[in-house]
Amino acid sequence: MSAERPVPRPWSPAETSEGRQELTPAPSALDRSLASVLRIPEGAVEAGLIDVEREDETMIINMGPQHPSTHGVLRLMLQLEGETVLRTKPVVGYLHTGMEKTAEELTYVQGPTNVTRMDYLSPLHNELVFSLATEALLGVEVPPRAVWIRMLMCELNRVSSHLMWLATNGMDLGSTSMMIYGFRERELVLGFFEKTTGLRMNHNYIRPGGVAADLPDGWEDDVDVICNTVLERTYEYDELLTGQPIFRERTEGVGSLSAEVAVALSATGPILRSTGVPWDLRRAMPYLAYDQVDFDVIVGTYGDNFDRYSIRLNEIRESIRIIRQVVEKMPPGDYRVQDAKVTPPPRRRIDESMEALIHHFKVFTEGFRVPEGEVYVAVESPRGELGCYLVSDGTSKPYRCHIRGPSFVNLQTLPAMLRGGLIADAVAVISSVDPVMGEVDR
Repeated sequence: MSAERPVPRPWSPAETSEGRQELTPAPSALDRSLASVLRIPEGAVEAGLIDVEREDETMIINMGPQHPSTHGVLRLMLQLEGETVLRTKPVVGYLHTGMEKTAEELTYVQGPTNVTRMDYLSPLHNELVFSLATEALLGVEVPPRAVWIRMLMCELNRVSSHLMWLATNGMDLGSTSMMIYGFRERELVLGFFEKTTGLRMNHNYIRPGGVAADLPDGWEDDVDVICNTVLERTYEYDELLTGQPIFRERTEGVGSLSAEVAVALSATGPILRSTGVPWDLRRAMPYLAYDQVDFDVIVGTYGDNFDRYSIRLNEIRESIRIIRQVVEKMPPGDYRVQDAKVTPPPRRRIDESMEALIHHFKVFTEGFRVPEGEVYVAVESPRGELGCYLVSDGTSKPYRCHIRGPSFVNLQTLPAMLRGGLIADAVAVISSVDPVMGEVDR
């Protein structure tokens, strides 16, 4: 991504106080009539007991609880000086579902049906991280075909998630056209998901031991159509938004974040990479078969809304690049572990074998026992580092399940990004974080 940016850049809160005085005109003095309306004691203004021209008068307002631009319900408490944001306090918990506690009452077999509903815009990544953590405790090695199928589905999910962000971010900034186009292309991916998993979202497709079913007939052609169509459309999005003057004004220099602050706040994903830090778990700590494919880690320079937009747009192209390599290298073989203690037998075997029927019944009623231990596994979701901490006590249910949700951690950057900016830019900054509140309030 080019570091060249148009100049001059918008005023930044990091500039001198003299510059701010020029941009913020002093308020006019209260006249007598206004003083009477406010019930200010007579003579108090003249005596200096009340300074009606203080520039440090602030007010606190609530933005929310609301649904727009957050994929859930978020509330912000904003301290304002005029239209300038001084302090921000995100308030969460309006979408709380207790999924971590629920996970402790479900077997490992049932676990993916629960975690898939956290970040409901990238459900396959939730299923993947839970399955990888369970397999690490089991000591199970997944067949190569299952590994590559997981990569294919997760990269397609990254594309669909970023398309949703482009659509909703466009709407937040006034581009109704981008909203329509983003949903149009995302529909291609969801259609393939439905053909493969039976559902458009919350799939329960990636499971401990592999995946629920093999890819459908003709999947190569379906994926090729998705890649060709979405890649071509990204250049149309580029033409529609990147050079658009209003879009540039709403994004350049808005919500800026330094690399030092981003690292200190544990930000990951596009937010961290927008500051110039090339941290991507697919490259830094490879899992699945990401060390066998070629792709670039997209980084920004200024850490502002425009950089976060550019990164997500280009990550769609990089995901398509990965998907095409996965299609070429997809190996034959089993799509799940052939271990009757971990995965159920094929459906056709249930009518032929009593042992198959027994194993099928026990897997789905009792689950499988996992050796005692604890593990932390992380993957790169569309929003950043998605981690799963599992503790097993030797039973068929997790003793403890904790999810490190990137949306939850990334919300910590909002106070830093909003400080010194205008309240009119608050929605644009919130949108650039791309939070999914189901993952925040899990």
